[in-house]
Amino acid sequence: MIEEILEFNKAFVENKGYEKYITNKFPQKKVAIVSCMDTRLTELLPASMGLKNGDAKIIKNAGGVISHPFGSAMRSLLIAIYELSVSEILVIGHTDCGARYTDSQKMIEKMKGQGITQNNIDMMKYCGIDFDSWLGGFVDLDESIKKSVELIRNHPLIPETVMVYGLIIDSETGELSRIV
Repeated sequence: MIEEILEFNKAFVENKGYEKYITNKFPQKKVAIVSCMDTRLTELLPASMGLKNGDAKIIKNAGGVISHPFGSAMRSLLIAIYELSVSEILVIGHTDCGARYTDSQKMIEKMKGQGITQNNIDMMKYCGIDFDSWLGGFVDLDESIKKSVELIRNHPLIPETVMVYGLIIDSETGELSRIV
């Protein structure tokens, strides 16, 4: 696959395909979006919101969840606010999310099936990793979004002037619903 990508990229650069994407690092709409890495949302999410390249900072992870107040997603939001002038944050979950019912114990079994040793798994546990909360999914989509929104709103380094909203996007139609 990598050779295919590199071959395409060479032609893309030679043909100046990048020109229509040129922008700067500052989001034009001053918004950051936390959403899921689901492949259905790659083009659907920005298209459904009328966003074009350069309009927003989009942070993607499994489930679109802020799982730790000092994790990489929160770090990205802080940089977006303090270095890139973001003033609004949207946490957008989606219907039919693959991360929703993730079972950490089943994932551990899959790890073992791919050669990860019990010793390595135990080492992670001894370092304080709670596999159930770290790898586990969520049952209630609305509650998952609300939890992330509240974590951001109540974070000691997020200014009160930054507005934080929760939404759900239909992963088929792109319809957005606001979580209250």
